[in-house]
Amino acid sequence: MVGHNRDDVEAKITKLQHQTKTYLSEIKKMIDEINEPAKMILVSYFTYSLNIAHDPEQESLCLGSYHIHNLGNQPITNPSVCIKVSKESPFSFSGRYVYADFKQSLKVADGWERTNEKTNKEEFWLRPLGKASIEPNETISFSNFQITWSPKESYAGSILGFTYSDQIKDGIAVINPINLNGTVQKQEDENE
Repeated sequence: MVGHNRDDVEAKITKLQHQTKTYLSEIKKMIDEINEPAKMILVSYFTYSLNIAHDPEQESLCLGSYHIHNLGNQPITNPSVCIKVSKESPFSFSGRYVYADFKQSLKVADGWERTNEKTNKEEFWLRPLGKASIEPNETISFSNFQITWSPKESYAGSILGFTYSDQIKDGIAVINPINLNGTVQKQEDENE
């Protein structure tokens, strides 16, 4: 039987250790290439349905929801939204939200809190209650808001939406603002 001397064994061990380090280095490099860089992709949009009255004595209605979908691979922290109603439009906005001074029992876990002045009828700044972040591939929604108006005369206006977070200080607009306009025909007096 041929014996191995000590130097041969040490040389083989050193060679195997070097080969192992090389393999580990290559594997680490491949893993680093696989890991995606941090991406922040956020999409916000409205879904809504309309019930438009053509009679000036009836009220028209837009029932909608505002959705924020995190398509990135990082959480979006401290989300908030601003819903803007056009100035001088006949639209009246309402929704299910609370104010900071409301009793805790009225603040439900999936609710929203309005953070700006109650008297402002054009801007509605809202933040979700009990939800400090939107995880990757998660959607949160401000659901079932209502916009009402009575078409006494021709009208035009928009409902705009903007999403803000720690990562999006300047905000991003919804991809589909709600634009409403209509022409009301004036009826002439029958006695003329």
